[in-house]
Amino acid sequence: MDFLISSAYAQAADAAAQPNPLISFLPLLVLFGVFYFMLIRPQMKRAKEQRTMISALAKGDEVVTNGGIAGRIDDLGDSFVTLEIAPNVKIKLQKNAITLVLPKGSLKSS
Repeated sequence: MDFLISSAYAQAADAAAQPNPLISFLPLLVLFGVFYFMLIRPQMKRAKEQRTMISALAKGDEVVTNGGIAGRIDDLGDSFVTLEIAPNVKIKLQKNAITLVLPKGSLKSS
C-alpha cells in the first residue's frame, strides 16, 4: 500500500515541475514581434512607397537614379525609362533604378 501512495506523490511532483509551454515560447513570440515592427514592416512600407513613385512617373519629370545620375525623363516604357542627362545625351535604364523624383526646375538651378 505504501508503494501506491509514494508513486502518487511522485507523479504529482513531476506534473508540478513541468513549465507551461506558452511561457517557454513567449520570448520567441516577443522577438518575432520586435523583428516585425522594427525590420519587416518599415521595409514593406518603403517598398510600397517606391512602387507608388515608379507608377506615377511621367515624361518631363526630373529624377535621380540609384547611381546618383540626375536627369529628365524623355521617354517612358513599361519597364524602361530614357533619361536626358545633358543636351542630346540620353541613357536608357530600368524604372526600378529611379530612387527620387526632384521638384520641377531642380536641374536648371544646379
